Amino acid sequence: MDQDRPKTTDLFVIGGGINGCGIARDAAGRGLTVTLAEMNDLASATSSASTKLFHGGLRYLEYFEFRLVREALIERETLLRAMPHISWPMRFVLPYHRDMRFDSETPTSRLLGLFMPWMKGRRPAWLIRLGLFLYDTLGGRQILPGTQRLDLRTAPEGGPLQDRFEKAYEYSDCWVEDSRLVVLNARDAEARGAKILTRTAVLSAERDGALWRIETEDRETGARQTHSARMLVNAGGPWVGDILQSKVRVNTREGVRLVRGSHIVTGRLYDHDKCYFFQGTDGRIIFAIPYETDFTLIGTTDAEHADPAQPPECTQKERQYLLDFANTYFRQKLSDADIVWTYSGVRPLYDDGASSATAATRDYTLKIDKAGGAPLLNVFGGKITTYRRLAESALEKIGAELPGVIGPWTAGVPLPGGDFPVEGFEALVDDLTARFPFLTPFHARRLCRAYGTEAAQALGQARCAEDMGRDFGATLTEAEVRWLMDKEFARTAEDVVWRRNKLGLRMDADQIAALDAWMADRPSRARAAE
Repeated sequence: MDQDRPKTTDLFVIGGGINGCGIARDAAGRGLTVTLAEMNDLASATSSASTKLFHGGLRYLEYFEFRLVREALIERETLLRAMPHISWPMRFVLPYHRDMRFDSETPTSRLLGLFMPWMKGRRPAWLIRLGLFLYDTLGGRQILPGTQRLDLRTAPEGGPLQDRFEKAYEYSDCWVEDSRLVVLNARDAEARGAKILTRTAVLSAERDGALWRIETEDRETGARQTHSARMLVNAGGPWVGDILQSKVRVNTREGVRLVRGSHIVTGRLYDHDKCYFFQGTDGRIIFAIPYETDFTLIGTTDAEHADPAQPPECTQKERQYLLDFANTYFRQKLSDADIVWTYSGVRPLYDDGASSATAATRDYTLKIDKAGGAPLLNVFGGKITTYRRLAESALEKIGAELPGVIGPWTAGVPLPGGDFPVEGFEALVDDLTARFPFLTPFHARRLCRAYGTEAAQALGQARCAEDMGRDFGATLTEAEVRWLMDKEFARTAEDVVWRRNKLGLRMDADQIAALDAWMADRPSRARAAE
């Protein structure tokens, strides 16, 4: 027996975003042996830079993407039940005005232009009501309430808006903590036997008969390792094309269209907990969403992004676009000085030849490449709401190549910390506060939102605030950071304050630097303790 030959796993997944971690979790739960490699931190790219919604995609109806919308609408409630700590229902207020217009690329716009040219690209009220009726019925709602009409002249939702808006429609979707969703999928995959390798770059992958031979490098230590797998999954997101060309070296006509979506965060702009859905005269839409208790999230843009190696940034043009868009609705005039943070991500949309970034499909495409040897599955596109269904579809294709794979299992199975009813969050907070009375209301709610039923475990045996160890600021303590390092793959302060939570909005540069130094020193302390 060759002692140098690596042990063969069933599946090797490249990419630690939501698609890669979702596939790894589903596969591990079906009894497959799985290794996942992510070159940076989990959710370090697109999957932590979304608008953070589980939604059907109301505007996708204008592109006649009925299958995608129906699948996403059904998934909202399936996912909500599995993770009621990091996802919760949200009501969306859509103010109506006569100047709302279609994107000229939509089939609906072209159809109305053909039969009703006097519309001149406008979205009439009857069409919005029809779209909302379909939105309410396509997915078979059981938890979320349906659409209702609001009189903005008397309803509190009209208070932050300009007087010219007199009526609105209110409908349901869900919020989700996107980067926590990725981490919890990775944790669950690991608990079911998957091997999760973060900060591990894939240098090359080549077919060796019926197997894949994959070379990786630990980006922290420089150590290299060889892996063997029966099947390779390319879930590289924006890098899916680069992986095909430079790592796997497979010729294909399939590809992705990189579209940058940027967001701005301001101080809290209104008191209620509902989101606004704003429609522009250019055919685009943006959301204004209550964010992290004291802030408002506004986004997103659609801009072409040529190079995945170029870190996405919210440009000054995009900042101004979002400010101008919001200023056509809100009474309060926003300026650059109101922005406290921006973030931007690259959506790896399947390249369907659409003439604009806005019109490009948000649906996913899965392609198997055999080329006479070990199979390769390439994942193109997708959206966060349909990640679980994408994983199920991927496992259907994987099962055709690796016989004996059992059937779907993830629907209704909670993620770590999500084993409580959708309506049970307040009871969870009350229980945590009773067990740890030294927690402030903000701290208790934040922990329950992050860790659900595991919040008490994250605090350990603490009986007073001092027992939680060092206070890094903004309610972040040593006990929680240890949990994140031991359980959730966190290595740096950036991992903690921008992906495992958003306390970077509340901590200053010195506090974050102190946290980074403490985390960097912790491995040496652990070795000394051994």
